[in-house]
Formats: sequence, C-alpha cells, structure tokens
Amino acid sequence: MKKTTDIKARQHELISIHIAVLLFGVAGLFGKFLQLQPAMIVFGRTLFASIVLLIVLWMLKTDLRVKSVRHLLGFFSMGAILAMHWTSFFYSVQISTVAIALLTYSSFPIFVTFLEPFVFDEKIRPTDIVVSLVVFLGLFLIIPEFNLANNMTLGVIWGTFSGFTFAILSIMNRKFVTEYSALTVALYQDGFACLLLLPFVGGRVLTLSFGEWRWLILLGVVFTALAHSLFIRGMRTVKAQLAGMIACLEPVYGILVALVLLQEIPSAREMVGGVVIIGSIVYATKNANAPDLK
Repeated sequence: MKKTTDIKARQHELISIHIAVLLFGVAGLFGKFLQLQPAMIVFGRTLFASIVLLIVLWMLKTDLRVKSVRHLLGFFSMGAILAMHWTSFFYSVQISTVAIALLTYSSFPIFVTFLEPFVFDEKIRPTDIVVSLVVFLGLFLIIPEFNLANNMTLGVIWGTFSGFTFAILSIMNRKFVTEYSALTVALYQDGFACLLLLPFVGGRVLTLSFGEWRWLILLGVVFTALAHSLFIRGMRTVKAQLAGMIACLEPVYGILVALVLLQEIPSAREMVGGVVIIGSIVYATKNANAPDLK
C-alpha cells in the first residue's frame, strides 16, 4: 500500500515539475502581450512574485533572517543579475520571436560549464567541452545573418546574454541553497530585483492601465511564484537529473504555445538550431553524473 502511495506521490510531483516548466516557458509570451518596456515587465513580475513568495514562506513559518552581511550583499547581487537576465530576455522576445529568445537563453549551460570550475575548483570534463561546442553550433545556426541591423540577430545576442546572466545566477544559487531554502533565495532575488528596477520605471508605474496591471499580476503570481513553488515541490522525490531534463522542455513548451497563440512559426534554421541546442543539453543533463572519460 505504501509503495502504491509513493508511486502516486512521485507521479504527482513529476506533473508538478512539468506544469512549472510549462509556466516558465509560456512566461516569455508576456513580452508580446504587454506593450511595455522590458524593465517595467520585470518590475511587475518581481513585485507580485515577491508578495506571493513572502505569503507562502510566512504560512510555512520559514525563518527569513539573513545570516550575515556577506549573504545580504550576495542576495543584492543576485537581484541585480536577475533583473538583467529577465530584462534582456524580454527585450529579445520583443525585438525577435519567442522561439529565438527561449532557444538562445537555453544556451546557459555553455557558460556554466566554463564558469563553474573556477568558482568551485572543479575540473572541466572533455565531454562538457564537446557539448558546449555543439550548443555553440546550434546558436550559429539560429543567427539569420551577421548584421546588427537585423532584429533577429539582435534577438539572438540579447537572448544569449540572458543565458549568460542566468548561468551566473545558477552558480550563485548553488552556493546559497546550502544555507537557505530555494523559495527564500527566490524571494530575496525577486525582492532586490524589484527594488533595483524601481528607479528605472519611476512614475510610469502610475500610468499603467488596469489591463496592464492584470497581466503583470498574472505573470508574477502564476508564471513566476507558482511556477517556482511547483518546481521545488516536485524536487522532493524527483531526482535532480530528471528534473533538469524536464526543464530542457521549457523552450519546447514556450514555442508550441507561441505557435498556437501568436502564430509564430520558427524558420527551418531556428528549428534545426533548436534541436541541436536542446538535444545537447538533454545529453549533458543525462550524463551529468557519468565518470570522466580517460
């Protein structure tokens, strides 16, 4: 009986992770739905995500005290990087397509591969270098032409920058989740990102329409706070490796929804590049714990 219950619980948590990844993937469409500057979109997203996460953590009776000034500065830095990550991502969506933004952002494991060893004093595996080169090939395929006057090319550049900043954030997260719960880290990241963006949005916040606020609330509550909560909930019994492979579906979900709602059809080059990038990342995730090749 207990085994059956455990299997059902694991199935529910697998579904939670899939729903979370779907929500994260669809979040990019808000860059098209909202005719607002990317900084304003991210400000609204982090504002409402912070409010919901604060309520959730209060209900869970989580200790929110920061343990040191060094940690506080770390959270501040993570908030700044998160603001840059999401702002560049939404800018990529607005000047190009949801597909380009999601696929190029998904290149972040390349940067993690080369940055992580310097931070944690780890060896770079030969297979990781090969995978990184293949992902770079995928990015090369997505670029329509090497012309900065082409918005699609600019979208690739800003999407890749979004991936780079997310890689830095991922490495910093690895340091902090050993000291704080993942939701607590998300709360401080979102909170500081919101505060840091406030000077950039200024009084324009007061000019937003009811419809725009409604979209921002939806983005912050459902597609950010709820998505974080569902993903972390699913990690209770699902292995990190499997969760990472499911997370690789984020651009797939986002592109499919954009196809249905926005009629954005990826070009042949984008599809081939996307398959190369996603396939490489799935392979790398699957072999994350494999022994080094000698």
